[in-house]
Amino acid sequence: MKLPVYLGMLQRAEGELASSFRTVADAHGDEPDVRATCTMLAEECDAHVDALGPIVDRYGSQPDDEPERLHAVALPEPRSGPLALLRDLQDVHLLASFVDMTWTLVGQAAAALRDEDLQQVIAAREAETQVQVAWLTTRMKQAAPQALIVAG
Repeated sequence: MKLPVYLGMLQRAEGELASSFRTVADAHGDEPDVRATCTMLAEECDAHVDALGPIVDRYGSQPDDEPERLHAVALPEPRSGPLALLRDLQDVHLLASFVDMTWTLVGQAAAALRDEDLQQVIAAREAETQVQVAWLTTRMKQAAPQALIVAG
């Protein structure tokens, strides 16, 4: 069974996403909505990691078999300026999309296993992750005109 590989990957990716949200919050604090929302979303990711704890205790966690293909990387360092905000949000969006799809895949395994506890954990966290992706998309759309046309 390879579920432990994906559980470990999901737990690690949620931690990386939390770190990335904090990096963006700190780097773009001049945008009040970015600071507040990214800080809140980072805390949500931390809660996701905690929620996975009992599941990982039950099924285990393994290093992934294909580290070059199955990994997620946190935003290494922030950029500055309007274009930088757009690029940082886009990088975080990629990671959040990775996390979202990983929740979906683990959810499929939970359904096949008929593990109702795991399904409940996934349903709540997957919905929250989808909101994170939606916020990132909306915020990028809002930032794009300023960053791509006005900023010079």
